[in-house]
Amino acid sequence: MRRLLIAALLLATASACGFRLRGQQPLPAVMARPFVDARDHYTPLYAALDARLRAAGARPVASATGASAVIRLSVDDTGRELLSVTASNKPGEYEVYYAAEFSVTNGAAELLSPKQVKLTRQYGYDESAVLAKEHEEESLRLALAGEIADQILRRLAAL
Repeated sequence: MRRLLIAALLLATASACGFRLRGQQPLPAVMARPFVDARDHYTPLYAALDARLRAAGARPVASATGASAVIRLSVDDTGRELLSVTASNKPGEYEVYYAAEFSVTNGAAELLSPKQVKLTRQYGYDESAVLAKEHEEESLRLALAGEIADQILRRLAAL
């Protein structure tokens, strides 16, 4: 009972200062039926952007002809770079990166000029746990794609 009272008190204090969860930002009407123009429709960024557009209420279309706006993903690149090596000359740390460049047009009008985003995360490497480290790298890659998709959606909401 005491814990419940403390939790209620903390919640009341947090709401009194104006705190609220971020939640979804509504997209403008021009983004109601977007077309995502990308070279590869099977990348983590494309999947994350499509899912977030649908969650925000947009209905992506299959071609640019019936679209209310075109989101052009001109760069969708990911990879890893070696950061450090151990004393025995084996990989010690890697950096996973995800880079993207996007722009938004509506017919001939440019709604958002080309913007570049590059996010990186580091992780330690242990060759005795190769499968686990590959899984960690893929998880980081998916998380970076999701963060970039969130950034794109915030910029679209500001249109």
